[in-house]
Amino acid sequence: MLHPKSEILNPKSKTYAIIVAGGSGSRMQSALPKQFIELCGKPVLMHTMEAFHNSQTSPEIILVLHATYHDLWKELCNVHNFSINHKLIAGGETRFHSVKNAVDLIYDINVLIAVHDAVRPLISSAIIDESFRCAEANGTAVTAVKSRDSIRQQNGEGSTCLNRDEIYLVQTPQTFKSALLKEAYMQPYSENFTDDASVVEQAGGQITLIAGSYSNIKITFPEDITIAEALINKKSHQR
Repeated sequence: MLHPKSEILNPKSKTYAIIVAGGSGSRMQSALPKQFIELCGKPVLMHTMEAFHNSQTSPEIILVLHATYHDLWKELCNVHNFSINHKLIAGGETRFHSVKNAVDLIYDINVLIAVHDAVRPLISSAIIDESFRCAEANGTAVTAVKSRDSIRQQNGEGSTCLNRDEIYLVQTPQTFKSALLKEAYMQPYSENFTDDASVVEQAGGQITLIAGSYSNIKITFPEDITIAEALINKKSHQR
């Protein structure tokens, strides 16, 4: 069950957003990692960072990027006059290690930390703000949507139908009280960790789900750029 909307965020709460940009361009059939592919005139990653910067919460941004691409990112920022303040750090061997690198830079144990995929550029300010409010109230806030499709689980040679009303598709941001997230990332790495929620859950944390959006797509395949452009153009025409 999705958690109902929370009360107003305490204005004194310190907030951070860790933007994880460790993906490659393999499934995009591109030489460039997908976070750098142009979307409506600028890299996907810039759209993502603008969404957090322009939200009411406007958290401090930590960008986690493979060291190989730091110079390229700085060049792109110059080309596009991109001036949103952020800290740039090197990614790790896996997503787990990349997030851990960022979490370890945040020394305060009484702040809120959102972790977000760099290639989800259409995240709304409303979801970002609600994620921080819910995490402040409950310790965790993981964005998710209900499955629109029928779900089957493979069992040996056959399969079993699952109740899709009980199935949620997890997105980002995933937001946590820092003490909880920092403790979770002290665990050894496991291949079973698929996202931050799974890391926190393994450490004993209770995961609270909040409503995401079907437009909060993850840019993974070439057709996703076309879909994202259409959604951005639709939004601009509605203003």
